[in-house]
Amino acid sequence: MNIRLKKEEKVKVLCADDLYGIMQRVLVRESRIDRNREHLWTVSLDNAYRILNIELVSLGTINKTLIEPMEVFSIPLQKRAVKVILVHNHPSGELTPSERDKDVTDQLIQVGRIMHVPLMDHLIISEKDYYSFMDSGLLKELEQSLKYVPAYEIKRRYEKAAIEIGKKQGNNEGKKEVAKQMKKEGYEIEAIMRITGLSKAVIGRLKVE
Repeated sequence: MNIRLKKEEKVKVLCADDLYGIMQRVLVRESRIDRNREHLWTVSLDNAYRILNIELVSLGTINKTLIEPMEVFSIPLQKRAVKVILVHNHPSGELTPSERDKDVTDQLIQVGRIMHVPLMDHLIISEKDYYSFMDSGLLKELEQSLKYVPAYEIKRRYEKAAIEIGKKQGNNEGKKEVAKQMKKEGYEIEAIMRITGLSKAVIGRLKVE
C-alpha cells in the first residue's frame, strides 16, 4: 500500500534522523490497533536521495512480519529507485535488532546488490525513538557477510584477491594468502582447491592465526 506524503515530506534523506521524523508520523497515523502490529515499509530514493515513494509492504503480528525479497524490491524497482531503505516498527518499544532482523537485513543487502538497488539503511522504529543499522555500524558489518552471497560471486572475489596479492608477492604466494583467508572463514578444502588451484597437501600445511 502506497503511503501518501505531503509535499513537505518529500525531502532528501541524508541521515536516519531525516527519515525517522517522517516515519514516526506515518506510524502515528495508524489506528491504535494497527500500531500494536509490526509494519514493514520500503522507502525508495532517487539519485539525489529524495524520497520517491514509501510503501507498506507487510502488516504482521505483535512481534513478527512477513519479509519476502521479491515484495521488498518490487515497488522500488517500479519507481526506478537507485537506493532503498527498509523500515519496520517494534510495538514493544524495544529497538534492539533481533537475530531475525539481522538475518533478513543480511539477505536483503545481497538482493540489493544483485538488483543494483543497494540497501542504504534499515531502521527499527517506535513512536518515540529509532535504531539505525547504518549509524550503529551493523549494516557495514553485515555487508561483509558471505552467508547469502552467490557461490559464483565468492569465487570471483577470491580470484580477484589472489591476482592482486599475486602481483605484489608472487602468484603462488597470493594463492596461499587467499587460501588462508578461506580456511579462516570455514570453507571446505575442496572449495579452496577449486578457487586457488593449490593442492590439498599445500592447503593442509597452511597455518591460520
